[in-house]
Amino acid sequence: MKITEVRLSEIFQRLDGKRVAVIGDVMLDRYLWGSVVRISPEAPVPVVEVESESVRLGGAANVANNIKSLGGKPFLIGVIGKDANGRTFLELMEQEGFSPSGIVVDPDRPTTFKTRVIAHDQHVVRVDRESKREISAELQDRAFDLLQEEIESIDAVVLEDYNKGAITKGLIPRLISLAKTAAKIITVDPKFDNFFEFREVTAFKPNRKEVEEILGMKVTDDESVEQAGRTLLERLKAESVLLTRGEQGITLFEQDGTVSHMGTHARRIADVSGAGDTVISTLTIALAGGATLKEAALLANHAGGVVCGEVGIVPIERDALWRSLLGRTNHDSSLPTV
Repeated sequence: MKITEVRLSEIFQRLDGKRVAVIGDVMLDRYLWGSVVRISPEAPVPVVEVESESVRLGGAANVANNIKSLGGKPFLIGVIGKDANGRTFLELMEQEGFSPSGIVVDPDRPTTFKTRVIAHDQHVVRVDRESKREISAELQDRAFDLLQEEIESIDAVVLEDYNKGAITKGLIPRLISLAKTAAKIITVDPKFDNFFEFREVTAFKPNRKEVEEILGMKVTDDESVEQAGRTLLERLKAESVLLTRGEQGITLFEQDGTVSHMGTHARRIADVSGAGDTVISTLTIALAGGATLKEAALLANHAGGVVCGEVGIVPIERDALWRSLLGRTNHDSSLPTV
């Protein structure tokens, strides 16, 4: 698919200030960076000498981070625990300039916390501390009320489901109905448990592994991809399905029967962590900015390719996306400013 620089400039300028609600499982990502110097004498595992560490916003909060880095204004709705990690999460939100008004504290559950050990730019191990229990009916009502209070000033809604309990079968139809009634764009990044609950949305973005698991079929070539995509469109009654296919790029399915295959634009794959967050973020804010489904998918595909070249979860930078879309490796002065 081709897109002119003039059209790209128009889309980028329209991203500025778009307000996007992101609802889902928020988490804290901790990174231990180091080097492997030897194998442990206690067990056949590498010994990593830690040289530095960092903490970042993850999950639905990473989606919000991507929205912000592209010029939008995210409104994040999620649940954290009443613990040290929850306090760190709020501190990071403050540093990023996010309002904490959509964050609810549940004293009965921990803040989802992932620790990744990385040596020589390679993941060695990941350790998760979390509860996958569904949030209470009271907290579901609170999440709904938070969106309802802001819905008129919001341009689009992202439902980000990691199967950690913040997105429930009872809450999903309420959120979708609220957004549809207000004529808002609704996009979904699903996981297995609630996969077919997200009906009649603007765009539904599963990855290949999720589709293979839910449909019980291999999705290995264009023929099987198209079969899977059409099945999802029919069952979900979605306006579109954007199937991410890893090294094979993405495929967009639209209700009018159009199928668009787009090859990957990743120059190198260093780490796929967070790439799905970047794709759904870019897709959503592009649609909010007036891009067509094909144009939004193109931007999202490039954005996912860019962040796959970075180690660790990082948001897409606006200028990096611009350069990728135009096939340029150096900074371009004509990049639309935020």
